[in-house]
Amino acid sequence: MTILSQIAWDDTVLPFQLDRSDVRGRIARLDGVLEQVLEQHAYPPVVEALVAEAALLTALIGQAIKLRWKLSLQIRGNGPIRLIATDYFSPSADGEPARIRGYASYDADRLDPEATPFSQIGEGYFAILIDQGEGAPYQGITPLDGGSLSACAETYFAQSEQLPTRFELAYARSVLPGQGEHWRAGGVMLQMMPEMPGVAREGSGEGGLLRHTDILAGEEDENWVRANVLLDTVEDIELIGPSVELTSLLVRLFHEEAPRVYDPQRVEFGCTCSEDRVRDSLAIYSAKDIATMTTDEGLVTADCQFCGAHYRFDPASLGFEATVNPDGTPRDKGEETRPND
Repeated sequence: MTILSQIAWDDTVLPFQLDRSDVRGRIARLDGVLEQVLEQHAYPPVVEALVAEAALLTALIGQAIKLRWKLSLQIRGNGPIRLIATDYFSPSADGEPARIRGYASYDADRLDPEATPFSQIGEGYFAILIDQGEGAPYQGITPLDGGSLSACAETYFAQSEQLPTRFELAYARSVLPGQGEHWRAGGVMLQMMPEMPGVAREGSGEGGLLRHTDILAGEEDENWVRANVLLDTVEDIELIGPSVELTSLLVRLFHEEAPRVYDPQRVEFGCTCSEDRVRDSLAIYSAKDIATMTTDEGLVTADCQFCGAHYRFDPASLGFEATVNPDGTPRDKGEETRPND
C-alpha cells in the first residue's frame, strides 16, 4: 500500500475546490524532486530546511497561477542565510511535468545550528516574480514577517493581492523501509476564490502588514474560518506521507465542505542552464572585460548555482568581440555581434 501510494502521489500537486466554502486549494507532496534540489549542494541542516520549505511553497503557488513560463520566489536577508531562490517552470505542453529548481547562498561561519531556520535570514524581503516571456516580469515584494516562509507567503497574498491565503506545510528527513534517509515534504494551500471581494481591515502584522485573518467579512469570513479550522486538524505525518494518499487526506479534512479535485500536476527537478545561455549572458562584454574573467589556465569558467553544472570556455569565443566560434573555427568579421544599446 505504501509503495502504491508513493507511485501515485509523490512529486505531485493536486488542485481542488471546496464548493461549500468558495475556497480553492492545492495539496502537494515532494519526494524525489526535493532530494534532487538539495543534493546539488552540501547544505547544513538549517539551510536545507528553508530550501525545502521554499521548494514546497513554489510548487503550490506555481501551480495555482496560470503561467506561460516561470514563477520565482526570492527571499533575501541580512542574516547568515543571504538568499533563497526557487523557480517553477510551467509545463511545456499538456501532460508534461512542471519543473522546479532552487538554491541558497549563506555564510557558513555565521550560521547558528541551534537557532530556528527562519531567524537565520534576518531582516529582508519576500518576493514573487512572474515571467511570462513577454515584457518586464511582474514583481511583488513584502517584508519578512511571521516567523516562517509560509507566513511570509500568506502576507504577500493578503498585502499584494488582497486574497486570504493559508499554507500548512511539513518537511523532514524520512526513513522508509529498505531506503536510506532522505527529505520528504507535503503541504496544503487554501485561498478564497478571487471573485469574492475582500474587505481590508487594519493589518495585524508587524508594521501594519495585512494577514489572511485581516480580510473578508460576513458570510465569506465564516466560510474561511471554517475551512481553516478543518485544516488545523492535519498532522505532519499526513502531509509528508507516503502512507496517506492525497485524495484520502482531502476527504478526511474537508468532506463536509464538498471537495472537488481536478487533474493532478506532476513536478520534476529541472534546470534551464546551458552552454548557449551562458554564452548569451556574456555577449554584452568586451574582450577587455572577458580578459578579467579569464583564469590562469586561460579559460573562462561558470557554475550553475541550481544544478551544479560546470562550464569551461575559450575566452576568444566570448563577448561581442569574439574572434573564434564556439567550435574553435575563426569567426568572420561579419559574424561579430554587438551589445544592445
